[in-house]
Amino acid sequence: MKEAILYEKLDNDYVRCHLCAHRCKIAPSKIGICGVRENRSGTLYSLVYGTSIAESIDPIEKKPLFHVYPGSKSYSIATVGCNFRCGFCQNYDISQVSRSGGKIRGHSSMPEEIIERALRSGSKTIAYTYTEPTIFFEYALDIGKMAHKEGIKNVFVTNGFMTGEALEEIAPWLDAANIDLKSFRNEFYKKYCKGKLQPVLDSLKKMKELGIWVEATTLIIPTLNDSKEELRDIARYIHSLGPEIPWHISRFHPQYKMENLPPTPLETIHMASEIGKEAGLKYVYSGNVPGDEGENTYCSNCGRLLIKRYGFNVEKIDLRESKCPACKTPLDGIYENPWENI
Repeated sequence: MKEAILYEKLDNDYVRCHLCAHRCKIAPSKIGICGVRENRSGTLYSLVYGTSIAESIDPIEKKPLFHVYPGSKSYSIATVGCNFRCGFCQNYDISQVSRSGGKIRGHSSMPEEIIERALRSGSKTIAYTYTEPTIFFEYALDIGKMAHKEGIKNVFVTNGFMTGEALEEIAPWLDAANIDLKSFRNEFYKKYCKGKLQPVLDSLKKMKELGIWVEATTLIIPTLNDSKEELRDIARYIHSLGPEIPWHISRFHPQYKMENLPPTPLETIHMASEIGKEAGLKYVYSGNVPGDEGENTYCSNCGRLLIKRYGFNVEKIDLRESKCPACKTPLDGIYENPWENI
């Protein structure tokens, strides 16, 4: 447990959290929507600092981040809790913790221990993922500062529902993020996530302005967010921030509270991909479709195959100093230089 940052003290020992866009007003002895920030006598505490629920060495492609050290390993960590209530969450068993307080699940894992294990694993990045990293912000921030001292970069896999203040606080140590743009309709966020659209759009824009490398993911759920009109709105918004922002179009599989819906048809994934390209996006990817050509990275100028993937595995990289070897066009993202082909 550690005292939180980004909150203000109010009258009668109430506090206002300014970490995520809910900006919870929390009464004494109560917790915020995230389930892991508690007001104790007018002081807000993080209940998950130093307590991880999951740690794993993943391919960076699993985040998905396709333009950050492709083919590298990412030391991935999470705590319990989330500030959303998505009915299609794939990690609901650790994200949807009890809102009534009590014992926090997980094991002690202090920042210096995370760094030691990340270095030992040969990971180039530490990914704050599986659950929403905003809710374990103090933990991520301390780990991130230590990581940079050791030459390791930091990446968020996030729903984007944080405040501008939080982004400004973490920006010096946050190198990249994949933001879920789940829909372009506020009604969707309100009904299926218990959140709002605009803060997510604001986060995408602010991350770009702060110099954080951004990739976006949309999980396409049949009948809920799969119309051509909505997909065009998403693609156009991403393009308005920068055509170099990769858009990952992910296939839905029935789970959690949405087992009644079918998997996303491949035709819908391919339709969305074409919409992204028509909008002018340079990099559009198919997700959860192993073997699909949409997993690969092509030169945005000449169309040459630069990175070939199968699922989360990188099978071939054809770059020269982070550029297309044919036309010398730079590949947007974060790479090593010079690049060793594999």
